[in-house]
Amino acid sequence: MKFQSFTRAALLTGIALGSVTALSAPAWAQDEAAADAGEDSGEIIVTARRREESLLDVPISMTAISGDTLAAQGAVDITALQDKAPNMTMQIARGSNSTLIGFIRGVGQQDPLWGFEPGVGLYVDDVYVARPQGAVLDIFDVARVEVLRGPQGTLYGRNTIGGAVKYVTNRLGNEFSGKVRASYGAYNQVDLIGQITVPLGDSLSIGGAIAWYQRDGFGTNLTTGAEHYNKDVLAGRISAEFAPSDAVFIRVAADKIIDKSNPRHGTRLVGNGGVPIFQPTASVYDTRAGIGDDNKVETQGVSLTGEFALSDILTFKTISAYRDGHTDTLIDFDNTPGPVLDIPGLYDDRQFTQELQLLIDGDRIQGVAGLYYLDAHASGAFDTVLGALNTTTLTSGTVKTKSYAAFADFSFDLTEQLKLSAGLRYTKDDKTGTVFRRNYTGIRSPQFGNSAAIPGLLRSDYTNSRSFKKLTPRVSLSYQPNDDLNLYASYGKGFKSGGFDMRGDVILTPTTVNGYEPETIDSFEVGVKSALLDRTLFANVALFKSKYKNQQVTVQVPALPSGIASFVDNAGRGDIWGAEIELRAVPSPNFSMNAAVGYTNADYKEFLTFIAGGTTPVDVSNAREFQNTPRFTASASATLSGDLLGGTISFTPAVSLRSDAYMFEIPTPALDPDGYFLVDASAAWTSPDDAFKLSVNLRNLTNERYRVGGYNFPGALFGNSIIGYYGPPRTATFNIEYRF
Repeated sequence: MKFQSFTRAALLTGIALGSVTALSAPAWAQDEAAADAGEDSGEIIVTARRREESLLDVPISMTAISGDTLAAQGAVDITALQDKAPNMTMQIARGSNSTLIGFIRGVGQQDPLWGFEPGVGLYVDDVYVARPQGAVLDIFDVARVEVLRGPQGTLYGRNTIGGAVKYVTNRLGNEFSGKVRASYGAYNQVDLIGQITVPLGDSLSIGGAIAWYQRDGFGTNLTTGAEHYNKDVLAGRISAEFAPSDAVFIRVAADKIIDKSNPRHGTRLVGNGGVPIFQPTASVYDTRAGIGDDNKVETQGVSLTGEFALSDILTFKTISAYRDGHTDTLIDFDNTPGPVLDIPGLYDDRQFTQELQLLIDGDRIQGVAGLYYLDAHASGAFDTVLGALNTTTLTSGTVKTKSYAAFADFSFDLTEQLKLSAGLRYTKDDKTGTVFRRNYTGIRSPQFGNSAAIPGLLRSDYTNSRSFKKLTPRVSLSYQPNDDLNLYASYGKGFKSGGFDMRGDVILTPTTVNGYEPETIDSFEVGVKSALLDRTLFANVALFKSKYKNQQVTVQVPALPSGIASFVDNAGRGDIWGAEIELRAVPSPNFSMNAAVGYTNADYKEFLTFIAGGTTPVDVSNAREFQNTPRFTASASATLSGDLLGGTISFTPAVSLRSDAYMFEIPTPALDPDGYFLVDASAAWTSPDDAFKLSVNLRNLTNERYRVGGYNFPGALFGNSIIGYYGPPRTATFNIEYRF
């Protein structure tokens, strides 16, 4: 980590926090850090175990953040979670605007290609979002976000091996209400958000929310003149809720997101000889990419949720959902005007899910049992264009998945203080993969507009099917000597399904037709959750250790004549251990603080790969590192509020830290991101009747340049393409909000 950045951020943070404590203000209750806080208790109510319970009672290391808190602190989208939850990486994928990359405690999936399974599951109102495209959700119409760390395979399925992120939207209720919010900020940022709820009688309500986000780019495409790192997103959600009695609740919801932001091409990190167009740009947000500036992502979905109370202790719940998405994208790997190494691509996916749950809430037993079904189809295509050779390799294919699961998870009160919780899930995945890969002479293939391209060597053309089955147990023991202390120990197994490599090249790697195996993790955790000092201080501590087996690793290397060789293999076996501390203090009604620290030590014990065309795999674990896993993460914020002009004013400075990390398993000094500090601040004034709110959000006050993604394709033929992608620069946003 750069010492100058550390010092500068530390000084600014000290000034900001010092300003907070120096203010004098009358008492005013504002604890936005709590998501769904219980009245006067400071408790946070969550649904991590598919039922409502206090965060303190849940034997899981997790973070819950209210939507109001995220909005008040200027969170742009769901990636802001990585600055608030320990041991977490949540970023926009390289070369995209709305594709999500998620890692928790060293486990995730960086490659967002169609058919690959994420390692961190994303859920919107208990609906699983199977693909990362379009998963960078903006912060609107959200009650809270829950981050569950560690494998959640019992309750949340096969692809929560690293953890799960639950995006919980607001219920409509039965009162006429609404909100409009307008924002203007740096780089001509204009955000318009509106929400409304309209009751139609005593039992039926309809509502909707719409958000329009516009922003100029942080940089410029110096070749085409287009905005670079801009934003152009339209998102909407409509729903209807029917609750004729306390025993029945039915909700129908639909949402759609259209993202027309220009493609992110990145910036060159190294030159290629003395040619000017191959040199790094003066600004890390500029590019010289010549592939074009057209990019569009559309995702949409509809869901039906029903809850029916069968008795005082039994509730039946059904969740049916359909989602689909389409992506047209362009990635210029070389960042020059010519087609040195260009990738035009498209993705299509659709999924149907059905989940049935039976919830039990008795005096001494609580839990849920259920059935789950997923029918998903993911497809796509992309060209790998090598301009120097006048060749193109087309890669296309599909993955069809049918997944079946049965699960149960129950907690038993052995005594008033001692609780046993146990769960088990059986999952069966049936997958069929089709892969096509062919060389062409010419710039682009017929799939992407060049009908004159001459077909060449057929590299892959196969279809294969496989089934994967797994039992994933979970067990925990909690001891609660009183209502303010919970000591727990837990064990859980995670499972990420196997599959087929959509870039599989039969000529280079003949065994690719067999696909790759599932990966698993065995995770052990001990923790303490506590409410101290008359519930003015909440402290959660967790220690964890995990055994990671058969890790699926994507390796991409330059290769001729196909351009880039890629293969997915179960190369890795490693140990992961670490700790997390989260603190929330509410010493007075007008002051609160939050802090979190995470430590992750991830070490490969075995990493088998082929070296220089050899036929026997070699263990290179001593030369491999876990990607996207900084050893340290930390964050802190404080909120002070008081009276002003008849209303209330609040001020919140915040800081977050991440230590050095590796972009890929092979260390690449020219590409791997240094550690960094981010310093933010927010201030807001609310009118006496809570109808009007004026606020300002300042983000990245130190104007830190921090790398969040990159590619590494060295060599003259590939234009020595080592490129990076960067997080936003310093910005200021002014907001006005009216509630009715």
